[in-house]
Amino acid sequence: MTIEEKWMEKAIEEAKKAEAKLEIPVGCVIVKDGKIIARSHNQKETKLDTTKHAEIIAIQKASKKLGAWRLLDCEMYVTLEPCPMCAGALIQSRIKKIYIGTMDEKTGACGSVLNLLQDYEFNHKIEVETGIRKEECEKILKEFFKKLRKTKKKEQK
Repeated sequence: MTIEEKWMEKAIEEAKKAEAKLEIPVGCVIVKDGKIIARSHNQKETKLDTTKHAEIIAIQKASKKLGAWRLLDCEMYVTLEPCPMCAGALIQSRIKKIYIGTMDEKTGACGSVLNLLQDYEFNHKIEVETGIRKEECEKILKEFFKKLRKTKKKEQK
């Protein structure tokens, strides 16, 4: 197992925490100097707050831990490609690199629908690597939405 796969495993563990709370199962960890400095998962439903994406929460925790808003030399591992809001936060926080499990063909902003991290002339560019433990990351999401659809069908009857 590569170090990238090891860190993505930790993000997958976070995604499973979200799933247990009936949140969209997205998990995230931020690593600096070979150590996790922040971890999080989606909490939009439980906190009733559209900004409580795994990436935003992890950025907040990492900033608090480092005592700085610039997350220089930090890397993020996230199970699902960030949306435009999260991609913007990544640029603002100066994250060095992001590792993405699976892409989001509907709202992704790091290479699928658009690429805010690399295609525009912002003051900071972020390295992007995709497909880290892709099958596992996809499976968690697909199974979650399959269960959700079944639940909604039962409620409609």
